[in-house]
Amino acid sequence: MKESEEEQPKMERRAERRVRAEKELKELRRQLEDLQRERDEIFSKFQRVSADYANFQKRAPRQIAESVAYEKEAIIKTLLPGLDNFNHALAERRSAENTEAVFKGMRIVYEQILDILKSHGVEQIQAVGRKFDPAVHQAIMQRTEPEKEDGIILEEFQKGYKLNGRTIRPSKVIVNNLAAKTQSKGEEAITDDVDQTTQWD
Repeated sequence: MKESEEEQPKMERRAERRVRAEKELKELRRQLEDLQRERDEIFSKFQRVSADYANFQKRAPRQIAESVAYEKEAIIKTLLPGLDNFNHALAERRSAENTEAVFKGMRIVYEQILDILKSHGVEQIQAVGRKFDPAVHQAIMQRTEPEKEDGIILEEFQKGYKLNGRTIRPSKVIVNNLAAKTQSKGEEAITDDVDQTTQWD
């Protein structure tokens, strides 16, 4: 009888442990199912993203090419009126009594083309009378004019241009170089001293 009474608490404890274990196992299974569902959702999203990216890679080159072609067409269309006026100016050359009318027509065409370029973000680089700047100017020759400041641009051979503030072609210029004149005078003075020394001997 005593043994039966002692076994009862042990059986109850075992039953409690078994219930707790079943609850924990059930909770673990639920968590596992949640994780598997999340994994499936993530994998599905990944497949969609991969498919979208693959489609983007196919579309992007075509869209870029179409955009470039459209921009080229737009630029060409803006240049056509200037070309038409240039053609008219050339036609007027045959009937013009003097060159002044032809020159005026050419000037109008030139200014129109400049306006078209400005509308696309192109601007001319200022050169003559400005201080030489290697970022926007290219010196192709030096000359000495004592009455002007050293490093000033004296003449422009070819105009330079910027596109949206970035230099796309520097101006080709002649730069004033006073140091060359000073050096030349120094060499003449040294030559005179040598000549005088030779005569003294």
